[in-house]
Amino acid sequence: MQARIDDFMQYLEVERNVSTHTRAAYRRDLAQFRLFLLNKSEKDGSVSKGDISVDSIGLDAVRSYLYALYGKNKKVTVARKLSAIRSFFRFLIKRGVVRANPAELMPTPKAGSYLPTVLSVEEVGELLDVPKALAEKSKRGKGGAERVTALRDLAILELLYSSGIRVSELTGLDHKNLDITEGTVRVFGKGGKERVAFLGELAIESLRHYLSKVGTGSAGPNSPLFVNSKGARLNERSVQRAVKKYTVQSGIAKAPTPHTLRHSFATHLLDAGVDLRTIQEMLGHAKLSTTQRYARVGIDTLMEAYDKAHPKARLK
Repeated sequence: MQARIDDFMQYLEVERNVSTHTRAAYRRDLAQFRLFLLNKSEKDGSVSKGDISVDSIGLDAVRSYLYALYGKNKKVTVARKLSAIRSFFRFLIKRGVVRANPAELMPTPKAGSYLPTVLSVEEVGELLDVPKALAEKSKRGKGGAERVTALRDLAILELLYSSGIRVSELTGLDHKNLDITEGTVRVFGKGGKERVAFLGELAIESLRHYLSKVGTGSAGPNSPLFVNSKGARLNERSVQRAVKKYTVQSGIAKAPTPHTLRHSFATHLLDAGVDLRTIQEMLGHAKLSTTQRYARVGIDTLMEAYDKAHPKARLK
């Protein structure tokens, strides 16, 4: 089974041009499924060569695995893991390795309505004020490394909120993808789809200050736009830690992630009257239904404001 998983990963990368983030999620999900089957087989003594044969996996095995996940995982997580197994066996069928897909008959768990966490405009401002203040403080204290880090983090947060790009798209940016003069950034989204995202004046200003300290790097335009203290490309985990750190320091009651800034970007545009189709293009969503959840967030915000303000909204 492990060899087949490796073949599947290569297929996703070379033939399907699937993003690194998605491939990593598929690999984790399939590795977990394989480990479950190995543990189950070791108990009944059915493993002879230390691995699972893919043509021995049936509906009962998939059902047992999913039942083991219930209660320990969210429904959306179970649905994603089931999707990974389905895709894996569809690949095996195309390659003539197996004849049937054991996951095809399993119903997908209904995840229910999901509403993303969104920051208000004021909360975004409070979050951004923290690295901005740190940069100014380091400047007065002549803290070179601290100032560069603060300027970098401020540019990252401003860029995420101003453009609405994904954190994976941000960490994949090179200097050549940024056009400060035009106020645009060229990103490659899911499936390698290319689009142009727009930058606001504050994001452009923050990026100028950051770039004035780090330059374009020794590798020129092909060097990563955002780097760590060792000069290597910044990863998604580092951006997540930065957002968490500044959230704590800002005193915001919510627990935002880098993706929260993307959600906030879309919701604030919708509140300002931008139509869903335009927001869909800006976010790089393949389906309008994915973008429509922000309309629901807007309705909930209006209802909350109504309940708080209208004298007859609630019974005493």
